[in-house]
Amino acid sequence: MSDAVLELAGITKTYNAGRPNEVAVLKGVDLSVARGEVVALVAPSGAGKSTLLHVAGLLDVPDAGSLRLAGRDMARAGDRARTAARRQDLGFVYQFHHLLPEFTALENVVIPQLANGAGRKAAEARALHLLGQVGVADRAGHRPSELSGGQQQRVAFCRALANGPKLLLADEPTGNLDLETAAQVFAALMEVVRATGMAALIATHNLDLAARMDRIVHLAAGRVR
Repeated sequence: MSDAVLELAGITKTYNAGRPNEVAVLKGVDLSVARGEVVALVAPSGAGKSTLLHVAGLLDVPDAGSLRLAGRDMARAGDRARTAARRQDLGFVYQFHHLLPEFTALENVVIPQLANGAGRKAAEARALHLLGQVGVADRAGHRPSELSGGQQQRVAFCRALANGPKLLLADEPTGNLDLETAAQVFAALMEVVRATGMAALIATHNLDLAARMDRIVHLAAGRVR
């Protein structure tokens, strides 16, 4: 049995199809990411990497092609199945942390667990464990405005990992940080990802960080190479 967590085959995505301003973004993408593998997705601006991540993360539906997540065919799955898979099997990290400003770091990591049916005591214990793994447990009671940019992004990583996803998708997760902080935050992320054995697809412009991942793929002209 394949150990691929994410399997994309022949994925296409066109916006404004059939109109004069139609844009074919993905033109037959084939890509797989195995359990325990960290893959760097490198692409120039406007090449469609965010679209690819949105399709892989079940936030957007491809026009054609096959998408399997953790062995399940999800390309044409209904809204309920896609929502459940996003909550249980996927973790998302973006360039900007998007933490809820009125809640503490701990609460930001607890909330997605409560939404997934966890009890509060267990959710708080896991949140503290994750925050400790990335070195910000001592900031658990602080709100985002009281944290540095690097600390905020570490909390965002913990939130993405809160429900134990099988696949982590990250879109320029260190792009809003200075080089030194980006390297520190990336090292913390990699340590947690390695410890859990999840799969990860990370879009980045930082070639130094990309070189530290298991494999680099390039998105150009609508295809992955």
